[in-house]
Amino acid sequence: MRLITGTGLRAAYDGRVVLEGVDFRLDAGEIVTIVGPNGSGKSTLLRLLSGALKPGAGRIERAPGLRIGYVPQKLHVDPTMPLTVRRFLDLPRRVGSAKADAALVRVGLGSEIAGRQVTELSGGQLQRALLAQALLREPQVLMLDEATQGLDQPGSAAFYRLIEEIRAEVGCAVLMVSHELHVVMSASDRVICLNGHVCCEGAPEHVSSAPEYRALFGTGTGGALALYRHDHDHGHDGHHHHHHPHGHAHHHHHEGAE
Repeated sequence: MRLITGTGLRAAYDGRVVLEGVDFRLDAGEIVTIVGPNGSGKSTLLRLLSGALKPGAGRIERAPGLRIGYVPQKLHVDPTMPLTVRRFLDLPRRVGSAKADAALVRVGLGSEIAGRQVTELSGGQLQRALLAQALLREPQVLMLDEATQGLDQPGSAAFYRLIEEIRAEVGCAVLMVSHELHVVMSASDRVICLNGHVCCEGAPEHVSSAPEYRALFGTGTGGALALYRHDHDHGHDGHHHHHHPHGHAHHHHHEGAE
């Protein structure tokens, strides 16, 4: 079932064209990731698709009554304003305590965090609180804008695994914007490489070998991709690691692509 379709989308800021001629589709249950260099229009596209922004040209169709859970890049909270996690989950509309607690437990925070101040949370805890709030909408689409910015690699890998589990349980589609190519490639059904227009799209393997993608990102993610797949597949196949004797060398340094 088609949830969102975008045709010929265009967006401009201050007279500068950010997106031009972008076609997009999202079907029920798929995980789609948008990658691209800084300034390539990734966040803008997400905001167009969510309805937060109107396209300058083109059209967007959403399934009637489509429920979207949006996890923003960061939370803009006045640090002087007291706001507990529990109160935060009541924005924009109040939810019962049992439901709020269940959402916190589901994202791995535990209900005891409900009384803490949002401003005291670590980066990883805040991302999970934002995710819990989005899940309370019972979304058919979960949209995440650079959700793991500022988390270390194990932290972001754990967060994406959580997203995959939630997708499997809830059955929602997931649309992510990310610069963490290696992590994303393993979690996505479809990757869209954006640079003001759609450079290439398809299965992760297809996109990572496409010349347009390599022109933007180089080929440096191969080792990290292999490593993440290898970590991800532990236990499914005892012999898997023999294919990647050099994979671990990539553990500690980030590729230029990021």
